[in-house]
Amino acid sequence: MRDLLNKLGKPLEVKLDGAPAAHTRLEPSQGSPKAGRDAKHDSAHKHVAGEAQYIDDRFSHAGQLYGCVGKSPHAHARILSMNLDKVRTAPGVLCVITADDIPGHLDIGPVFPGDMLLAKDKVEFVGQPLFAVAAESHNAARRAVKLAEVEYEVLPATLTIEDALQQQLFVRPPHQMRLGEPEAAIASAPNRLSGDIEVGGQEHFYLEGQISLAIPDEDGGMQIFSSSQHPSEVQKLVAEVLDVPFNRITVDVRRMGGGFGGKETQAAPWACLAAVLARKSGRPVKFRLSRSDDMEMTGKRHHFHNQFDVGFDDEGRILAADITVNGLCGYSPDLSDAIVDRAMFHADNAYYLANANILGNRCKTHTVSNTAFRGFGGPQGMMAAEAMIEAIARRVGKDPVEVRLLNYYREDHERYDFKQGGYDVTPYHQKVEQNLIPLMTRKLMADADYHARKAAIRAFNESSPILKKGLALTPVKFGISFTVQHLNQAGALIHIYTDGSIHLNHGGTEMGQGLYTKVAQIVAQEFQVDMDHIVVSAARTDKVPNTSPTAASSGTDLNGKAAQNAAQKLKGRLIEFACEQYQATPEQIYFADNHVHVGERAFPFAEFIQQAYMGRVSLSATGFYKTPKIHYDRDTASGRPFFYFANGVAASEVVVDTLTGEYKVLRADILHDVGKSLNPAIDIGQIEGGFIQGMGWLTTEEVCWDANGRLLSNSPANYKIPTLGDLPEVLNVELLPNEPNREETIYHSKAVGEPPFMLAMSVWCALKDAISSLSDYRIDAPLHTPATPERVLAAVEATLSAAKGE
Repeated sequence: MRDLLNKLGKPLEVKLDGAPAAHTRLEPSQGSPKAGRDAKHDSAHKHVAGEAQYIDDRFSHAGQLYGCVGKSPHAHARILSMNLDKVRTAPGVLCVITADDIPGHLDIGPVFPGDMLLAKDKVEFVGQPLFAVAAESHNAARRAVKLAEVEYEVLPATLTIEDALQQQLFVRPPHQMRLGEPEAAIASAPNRLSGDIEVGGQEHFYLEGQISLAIPDEDGGMQIFSSSQHPSEVQKLVAEVLDVPFNRITVDVRRMGGGFGGKETQAAPWACLAAVLARKSGRPVKFRLSRSDDMEMTGKRHHFHNQFDVGFDDEGRILAADITVNGLCGYSPDLSDAIVDRAMFHADNAYYLANANILGNRCKTHTVSNTAFRGFGGPQGMMAAEAMIEAIARRVGKDPVEVRLLNYYREDHERYDFKQGGYDVTPYHQKVEQNLIPLMTRKLMADADYHARKAAIRAFNESSPILKKGLALTPVKFGISFTVQHLNQAGALIHIYTDGSIHLNHGGTEMGQGLYTKVAQIVAQEFQVDMDHIVVSAARTDKVPNTSPTAASSGTDLNGKAAQNAAQKLKGRLIEFACEQYQATPEQIYFADNHVHVGERAFPFAEFIQQAYMGRVSLSATGFYKTPKIHYDRDTASGRPFFYFANGVAASEVVVDTLTGEYKVLRADILHDVGKSLNPAIDIGQIEGGFIQGMGWLTTEEVCWDANGRLLSNSPANYKIPTLGDLPEVLNVELLPNEPNREETIYHSKAVGEPPFMLAMSVWCALKDAISSLSDYRIDAPLHTPATPERVLAAVEATLSAAKGE
């Protein structure tokens, strides 16, 4: 397969209707492009050829054992007794551990306490680990854990947001943001309405499940291979669980088969259990979850129930809003405090709320602890804003896009003299700068023929009694930075060897998003060498310490800047050496075309590096970066939690069968803001993937539990991610041209990981538009998510009933 790919003699061209050719064309390998140009993913050939090595592909070590856990069958119960004698004597079992066998910390909560490695006195969700075994085979371990004899006292279980709110049961205290005088402004508004929106959860469904391999070393330490987005946290927690210094633990992450946030905190328990079993047995232990165990025992995107009370004028301009976001957090804090905060930060989406009160509740339930997922609460918060806009538009009898334009934050007056729109202060008192959403909306409306298609759809719906089409355009304004300030830092390490080859390491992890490729392009750009000079090695805690998770869309922003910093230190040393060696000034020295130019002389890069080595120049450097300007005062709910905002707009068209609730996405047009793109091909791939994954969240992916708290959607047979058949027939993607980031990000680029996910809200709004046509667009269709055919059909019936009752 590799030979076949290498022999392709013409560029690979991905055909996307309407997408600019410059962003869909990958040139065959001729050296490697530097920053700002298309470059294929560094492991693309390996993925296609099956050569990319994941943890489960590693050769077994001598004496290697396999781990598995015994699980609770109850959502909430007291453990009265646990007899594991039959487990210990089961064929192939060499080691069994319970909570009493943990040398150090039992609680591995990433921020706040409450996440137990193994249950001790009680269980709080179906599937909670009780004990762990290590056996000579994976199957032997799985068979053994079923032999446990455990006696429980079953306790009442809280399973829903409504029950948690009624009991005031929270994993963390509520938080509130305020701007202006919302109560008075709502009471005096010409129009007022209230509503709510259920926003379903989502399974990460990464291709590679949770897995860790622990190898004990001779000094009482441990080497850990983990499929984790946060190697340093795995290092910390394994050390604390084993009760050893951090420097005894080395964590290695070369790649993940997908992460999407599900491996930010929840990769750690399996590394910790593997390490304890390895310590006790003295042998390497691999812990690999089966798909059903993975789905049952690891957290998901938070289900939310959002409520709003909004006052507005006769044109549809929002005067005040009172919004409550209620997140279903599960049994423990995990990252839920920050996730609900992020939902609150994005409850405005792209709309100015002159008077606003936003309350966030972190509801505790006896279910698995929910966790990070692409967007980190932002998508759920934005759904409150879009539900509000849709309801207002139907009330005032306008196309929702007109109401959106009316309520956007003030346009960027530095470049455009367009007076429409609001002001520029968010409910958390951050000023919105470089606001491109109004411009992007008008551009996409023109490029996608929005008004003509809207008129054609109305005509179609009038003549079609069963099939109804809908079209909607929605914006995304997504804040970029970790909202926990100290995580906004990164390190990098660069070695230049005497043959001119470059070794690059940084704290970011590669989960398929192309981070390694982008950072390598940055280093290539700094030294002006081809990318085939550069090798990026696995993220390792013994190379770059104290790293932040690869999350919050900040992987390239942080690690790219750190790598640039390291490269510039090395360039400074090389320039100083050239000045001394050739009596030149710094202005006479520059790097270009794989050469170092000193005045009239030009040395091949490798030759000049050899000279520098002979001249005793250090050819290794660390780099560091911390994001400037950001701060947030939680006591006053004000500050600047985000360095900048990434923007996007999407227009989606659907057709709905009003007799069955089935539907099809016909077309999607996307215009996205990535600043000055580091790699257009990878950015467009992220946009396409994010949009489709978001579409799955809002349409087909339904997380289902029974009345006892048992997960029903626990396999690919009963949990439906989007397939090729669900893709829009036409998908147009364009990167917003000529708008570099005004902040000093790496080459003025913008993050692209999470923001495109929320573009899929346009699909949900298009479904509502199609259903609303049954009432001549007077009624806001009551459609909760995921908008499965059953829910669409229920919304159709409710809309028809409401129309008859008018």
